[in-house]
Amino acid sequence: MPRTLQMIFFNEEGRNVTISVPDAREDIQAAEVEEVMENILQRNIFLTPGGEIVGLNRARMVSREVETLVEF
Repeated sequence: MPRTLQMIFFNEEGRNVTISVPDAREDIQAAEVEEVMENILQRNIFLTPGGEIVGLNRARMVSREVETLVEF
């Protein structure tokens, strides 16, 4: 089942900003994700409609299962 890593930050307006990574590794560790998120925050490389990314919120792995019921 495909998995997407979602790294969620806060911008200057206090709104959530999500950076998604499709097909994330099965064996990815929380410490690795935290290091990447800290790196993104420190380098200040993204500008969002609500301003710069200013804080970390959370990271999560999202998987989705689709079951076709009828196909024509």
